[in-house]
Formats: sequence, C-alpha cells, structure tokens
Amino acid sequence: MLHRTYSKSAQMILTYAQRLQGGGVERAMLRMADGWLKAGRRVTLVLGSREGPLAAEIPEGIELRELGNAKHSALFSLADHVREVRPDVIFCPGNHYSGIAALTRLRLGAQSPPIVAKVSNALVRPELSPAAEWGYRCWLRLHPRFLDAVVAMTPAMASEAIAEMRMPASRVHVIANPPATARTGAAPVALPEGRYIIGVGRLEPQKRWDRLLHALPRLADQEIKLLLLGEGTARGALEAQVAALGLGGRVSMPGHAGDPLPALQGAALAVLTSDYEGVPGVLREALSVGTPVVTTESSVAVREIVTSPDLGTVINREDATGLVAALDHWLAPGRARPAPVIPAGDPVAEYLALFDSLTQPQAQSQP
Repeated sequence: MLHRTYSKSAQMILTYAQRLQGGGVERAMLRMADGWLKAGRRVTLVLGSREGPLAAEIPEGIELRELGNAKHSALFSLADHVREVRPDVIFCPGNHYSGIAALTRLRLGAQSPPIVAKVSNALVRPELSPAAEWGYRCWLRLHPRFLDAVVAMTPAMASEAIAEMRMPASRVHVIANPPATARTGAAPVALPEGRYIIGVGRLEPQKRWDRLLHALPRLADQEIKLLLLGEGTARGALEAQVAALGLGGRVSMPGHAGDPLPALQGAALAVLTSDYEGVPGVLREALSVGTPVVTTESSVAVREIVTSPDLGTVINREDATGLVAALDHWLAPGRARPAPVIPAGDPVAEYLALFDSLTQPQAQSQP
C-alpha cells in the first residue's frame, strides 16, 4: 500500500468511536489512548457522541472532536477530520469500525496515513445463517486492501485473522489490551449479601445471559446470588426471564460499573456465556484478581486465557447441563481459588513500536 506520513514516527495518532455506552472495545481504546498520551504522543479522538458512562474515562490531554451524532453513519466523515488533523497513523479500535476504515481509505486514497485495526470480535461466526456467513467471509477478505496492519490480542486470534482475512502474516501482530486497573473515584458497585456469581458485559443477545439465568435455579447452592454488570437492549427480556423464573431475590442488574474489579474480586466465580467473542477481557480481569471463571468456548482465544483446569472451566456454547455442572464444581464449599494471573508485556509500548514502524520509509511500499 502507498500512503503518506508527516513524521518519522507516529507522533500524532487518530482514533475514533461511535459512542461511549460501556463496550469493551471503547473502554480498551480509551486505556490505550491514555497510555499513548503519557508516552508523549498526541492523540485525537473523533467521537460520535460522548454520552454514556465511559465519558468519565476520556483521558486528560486528548484532542476530542465530538460530532454530536451517535449514529454509526456520523463517522462516514472521518476522512474530513483526517485531512484536517494530518495524523501519522489511524487506529481502528475494533471490527465494528472496520467499515469506517475502508471508507476512509477509499476517500483518501494515497493521501491516507497507515491504518491499523484491532480484531475485537470473532472472525468465525457459526451462529450466522449460511448466506450471512458467506457474506461475512467475503467482507473479511477485503480487509488487506484497506488495512496496513492488523492487531490480534492472542496468537490464536492472529492465526484466525491470517486464515479468514487472508492477511499476510507479516502484517498481523499480537498485542494484548492494556490490563484493567483500579479507578479512583468510580462509584462503588452495590454487592449482593453473601456469596455471588458475577457476569460482566453488555446486556445484548450476543452475551446470552439467558443461559446463566436458566442455570441459576438448577444449582446445588440455592442461596447463591447473581450480579450482572452492564447495560444494553436485552435488559427487558432478561428482567422478564428473572421474573418468570422467580429469581427476583437472587439476581441484581445495577447497570454499568465504572470499576468492576472490586466486584470481580469479591465474587465466588465469574461467568461468561456468550455465543461469540473476540478476546474476552473480563476473563483476564477476573483471573488477575484470583477469581475462577466458567466460560463458553466463544472464541479461539478462550483456551489461551483459561490455560489450566485450576483457573476455570470451558464448556460448549449449547451445553446447558455442562454449564450447571461447571458452576456447581466451582461453587462447592472449600474449593480453592486460583492464584492471581499477572498480565505480561507492555501493550502501550508495543502499539507505539508498530505505529512507528509504519511511518518509516520501508513501510511505504507494502504489498
């Protein structure tokens, strides 16, 4: 790909997001932007709307360009902002935004700076219809035409990107998300009395929290509570399911949490029941504070996180009986908790090294 740069290193980074409603993609992007700023780089965030709980996490010193429109289509204007800001690199924070990257490259042509995109969600989607799956695969195979580099968060996700996107291996890089840290000033989460299971994630159909609610009445421990942290369009359906199952006294859904780490640390068990994920950060966050996990095999990356039976249990997506058995196993009295898993590496520095490499002369004529 041919592109232009203004610096010999990525001194100016531009990234973008639709809104700040509490998704993991946007939260990780804000963490990375904060790290890039602290490393002395300039960062511009083109944002559809700052409304949402993650607005409190916008890092100090970022140049914010708010569009005043939370629709995805508002980001169609990204190329105009690139022309004005003249960044050295564009960072696409996740799969949801890769169409914007494609449009931006199309509009800018050879005047586009390098575009780096992170793989934030599964590239193999067995839950799709055959026609939808075919269309998704065709879309993925267009990505090498408009992306200079792809970042996957684990080696298995990198292999999936190479296979599904047909991205040359030399343009796929493995960099983890920055680890979650305690946030001073975040409103504390009201925790259930007694022992509790925790789920952290958007209340959306993808997350299949209905599976966890269905399992709750079948557990051996009928006193265990469930705390679901997150917000989304499935709230109404989940609340109706709680009522139908008579679980009103055992389930709490207080919404988005500014800092879920204390609630994760206090839980007996963290659970993820998704149909599909990219690299589920909540599993790493739970294990970082010594809380075991039960998760569906929603991503090729899951077993790269739950690397030992001492850390948790991985089950098939549709195995309702296996979910109950795994929950009962970890909730058994006296069950040992894992030692905290400390994240390795320096993702902020690794991203900056990648960005800098793309501004060098030898990066100007990638295949």
